[in-house]
Amino acid sequence: MKILHLITCLNNGGAESALVFLVTRDKCNTHEIISMMGDNDYKAALTMYGIPVHCLNLSRGKLSLSSLLKLYQLIHTIQPDVVQTWMDHANLVGGIVARMAGCPVVWGLRNTRIDSGISKLSTRFTYKICAYLSNLVPKKIISCSEKGVQSHIEQGYASKKMIAVSNGYDLRLSVPDDPSGAQLRTEWNVPENCLVLGMVARWHPQKDYANLIHALSLFSARSQHEWRGIFVGSGMEVSNIELVDLLVRYGVRDKVTLLGQRNDIPSIMNALDINVLSSRGGEAFPNVVAEAMVCGTPCIVTNVGDAAVIVGSTGWVVPPRDAQQLAEALHVAIVEMNNKEAWRKRKKACRKRIEENFNIEKMVNAYNAVWESIV
Repeated sequence: MKILHLITCLNNGGAESALVFLVTRDKCNTHEIISMMGDNDYKAALTMYGIPVHCLNLSRGKLSLSSLLKLYQLIHTIQPDVVQTWMDHANLVGGIVARMAGCPVVWGLRNTRIDSGISKLSTRFTYKICAYLSNLVPKKIISCSEKGVQSHIEQGYASKKMIAVSNGYDLRLSVPDDPSGAQLRTEWNVPENCLVLGMVARWHPQKDYANLIHALSLFSARSQHEWRGIFVGSGMEVSNIELVDLLVRYGVRDKVTLLGQRNDIPSIMNALDINVLSSRGGEAFPNVVAEAMVCGTPCIVTNVGDAAVIVGSTGWVVPPRDAQQLAEALHVAIVEMNNKEAWRKRKKACRKRIEENFNIEKMVNAYNAVWESIV
């Protein structure tokens, strides 16, 4: 089959990386991609695999009749067997245009709930329109998480069309690698026995860095163990005045290193003793948790999306927006780290859980089954 994927952009994000993994590892079908905006981060990698990428170069928030016509003509020229859309805006625009071009459509959902206090008005509007059109436009709707399925059904999406397909990971790309982690710790001037806690996520209210920083302050006041915090992601820089003010207010500025956006995430994960996800909500299947576990790094996560499903018994799950319990989980983890054999077994169990439950082959096979069911 020929599968055409329609996505808003190809930035370095969770949905985009899942798309790249899917199309580069699927040997049963041919794939093409339309990015409604620019080619961004992933076009070079996709081109290397011989996957055509078409860019409409639309400006964010601007959609014209001529751009819709261009999209229609492109879909009609490609003549795919299935159009797979990714995320709400592409589901809405791409789904309607693809149906007008006579193609069966599968929507892709990458979130759980839309938070009215965080999400833009246009995003909330798109979400509601998609809920109504879910009975008309797509043949099937794939959510990357069980929580996402439940949440969207509660919000009015067509329940009979919903299918959960977890993200899958290529375990060859990320492995436990103590030397690379040790090299980064040296670059960061981390003492040998210092605990390294990290969070890899962009600066966004959904990620709730304020809760994490509060928890680190509580943990620091209680623990005698020397520790260092590593924050990685877009906006995690000293130029972020709001972030720096939070660190100063909670008295941990001297303990936290801000690295900004990085491309060496496997090495980052190998350098961390514990990876933290402090999100307040909106997550579906947080890739960063699995990316840490593939490297054998245990995780402490808030109970958002399928984070608890990912870690299973290999990590710790706490309620969102509860700094006290997050700090307590950090303390419990540190106590276990003193038992080197128990910690070694936990690290090994992290990778094994991803290998057995969330490998790339399972994701590819699941998508293929959905596409085949509608053709």
